[in-house]
Amino acid sequence: MNIVLYRYTLKLKHHFKIARDQRSEQPTLIVELREGDWSGYGEATTNTYYGISYENMTDCLEKVNERLGNYVFSTPEQFWTDMKDCFSGNPFAQCALDEAAYDLYGRLLGKPLYQIWGLDLAQMPQTNYTIGIDTVENMVMKLKELPWDLYKIKLGTPHDIEIVKALRKHTDAVFRVDANCGWTAEETISNSHKLKQLGVEFIEQPMKADAWEEMKEVFHHSALPVIADESCIIESDVSKCFGYFHGINIKLMKCGGLTPARRMITEARQQDMKLMMGCMTESTVGISAIAHLAPLLDYVDMDGSLLISNDIAEGVKLTREKVIFPPRNGIGAKLM
Repeated sequence: MNIVLYRYTLKLKHHFKIARDQRSEQPTLIVELREGDWSGYGEATTNTYYGISYENMTDCLEKVNERLGNYVFSTPEQFWTDMKDCFSGNPFAQCALDEAAYDLYGRLLGKPLYQIWGLDLAQMPQTNYTIGIDTVENMVMKLKELPWDLYKIKLGTPHDIEIVKALRKHTDAVFRVDANCGWTAEETISNSHKLKQLGVEFIEQPMKADAWEEMKEVFHHSALPVIADESCIIESDVSKCFGYFHGINIKLMKCGGLTPARRMITEARQQDMKLMMGCMTESTVGISAIAHLAPLLDYVDMDGSLLISNDIAEGVKLTREKVIFPPRNGIGAKLM
């Protein structure tokens, strides 16, 4: 076995802004895991907030490569366990390799991943489409550019309620809002009552990741469910969020891939929490991996490939009506 790495820069269709970051392009790393004539693909983006760069991801993956000469691949889960000590502090690189391992596994077995897991695609939720922070005029323009049934609205400004009111004039779609740690407890509780009247379904990560006491207050007094994102990174965070959030948003890159994500899903279900999976600004490679887990979720935010103008791969295709899986095995992605 061996690993081949590819670097790309994804171009966003529009400048993308959230409460703590903004960008017009996104560097991403594609991992190809080869076994004889077979290959599997995975993806991880760079991320300044979490200290992830091309260089530190490459360092981790080169350590793995040194071990693969005589390695006997059996299952992705065992592979994840065998290689996990190469990834201290870098779950993004670990995620890319884990996705590639599952893709390879499915191709070797001759089945798409959802079939290996015994999942029914008829049960999967629709993805939302994200509108980043901008002028109201530009946010309305983005909304009209892609008519959709679910929108996630990025907030965290002094004018958040006015923004949602303005967008509501142009669509009957369900709204979700994500403050990306930009509110206080008082703002969250107050905004929740106003947003509920504006057709908002839930609030994602309203406050800073470590604001646990304030989140307890929000949990008991919010008029809308609150979903953890920055407060739920790895497996041990799931139990921490119980009683503070109504649900969790799992990101494959943050937790280390499909292997730990499936364990997080199981634990959250045992605690009767709502389940969401989100994405980074990633290509169809990463989005295709997320899509295979969607039947296990209540909500899914896998619109990364819709936000870029130069997708580097073919695979799972997102439409307003449904998610279309390609006639390929594994995660089904193919570099163009």
